Amino acid sequence: MEGLNLISTFAEFKELKSIDKPTMMGVLEDIFRTQLEKMYGEDAQFNIIVNVDKGDFEIWRTREVVETVENPATQISLEEVKAIDDSYEVGEDYTEEVKLSSFGRRGILNLRQNLQSRIMDIEKANLYNEYRDRVGEIVVGEVHQSWKKEALVRDENGNELVLPKSEQIPSDFFRKGDTVKAVIINVEMRNSTPVITLSRTANSFLEELFKQEVPEILDGLITIRKVVRIPGERAKVAVESYDDRIDPVGACVGVKGSRIHGIVRELRNENIDIINWTSNKQLLIQRALSPAKISSMEFDEENKSVRVYLKPSEVSLAIGKGGSNIRLAGMLADYEIEAYRELDENDANEEEDVMLDEFSDEIDEWIIEALKGIGCDTAKSVLALDVDELSHRADLEEETVIEVQKILRSEFEDE
Repeated sequence: MEGLNLISTFAEFKELKSIDKPTMMGVLEDIFRTQLEKMYGEDAQFNIIVNVDKGDFEIWRTREVVETVENPATQISLEEVKAIDDSYEVGEDYTEEVKLSSFGRRGILNLRQNLQSRIMDIEKANLYNEYRDRVGEIVVGEVHQSWKKEALVRDENGNELVLPKSEQIPSDFFRKGDTVKAVIINVEMRNSTPVITLSRTANSFLEELFKQEVPEILDGLITIRKVVRIPGERAKVAVESYDDRIDPVGACVGVKGSRIHGIVRELRNENIDIINWTSNKQLLIQRALSPAKISSMEFDEENKSVRVYLKPSEVSLAIGKGGSNIRLAGMLADYEIEAYRELDENDANEEEDVMLDEFSDEIDEWIIEALKGIGCDTAKSVLALDVDELSHRADLEEETVIEVQKILRSEFEDE
């Protein structure tokens, strides 16, 4: 082949891409046959023998011996054959070997390009088929490149996977060469190229981490009923065991937190609450809002919402930092949860409290709604919290909080 060995080239691809022998032989035969038809015509008859193990091949062309040639693709004249071998007669088949040198430099180049193209197509198809069946599975790879909008990750076989910024935990920061663990969430073909998308924010990622750390889940002794997350901040995992001898929460936490600590570290110190699952919505909400203790609840089934009443000291616990606890509890129970302070009957001053809505002529409506959103629906509930906490939880400027408290305080001072 004058320095160009197609078989060797194919063998290199085979080692890298793990292409099976029958596929390899089929591809070689197909690209040779396509090139031969271009050179000799579609009617031409060829026998292509590929010996993958030895790394060589043979091409034999068969034509009928005739007196007068009408179709050069399938016939050869007796005169021409006699010049080579005088033992042939009219009507017999004449078989000759086609040397690769007869393809010419352009023909050989086309063969190589077609070979590389077919190998790439096969590799793309194999990659797509492999990962299509692995959606929901955790993979560990090495960061090959990290950009503003995504990171390119390579698995142990060198396949390229994509981890978009939107699927990264907010505190994630990757450099080239870092090891990353993520779950496969999508596999699709874009412009004939497979795109495998990873995620570290998907609920399934946390669920798969639990399966890796807790053998009882993998064995089916414990079932994860639902997972809800605010990636990087907080998560709630509802678990259930059909075996009364197994404590699902304790098994997931592990001795001295040995099992849960590894998951928390992987999720950048995400706070994980594990609760016992129950189909009783009231009990589920009580467990989900823990450590806050609920005094009573009012369900609105039509709007899928519930009002929970708590003692003033319990409201902030129920709501959680930035409202994360109450929001996740609502996601877990499929209800919108609203927290309200329960008036303490033993506190004589409580009946002097005033609802925030009464101050709508002095305080902007959006500020009132922001305060009510964190469970502060009365004047005294706002005054009971310091400026920093109110500013952080209600996402208000400190100056705004100070002015609001000044207005509310004046209400009681006047009295």
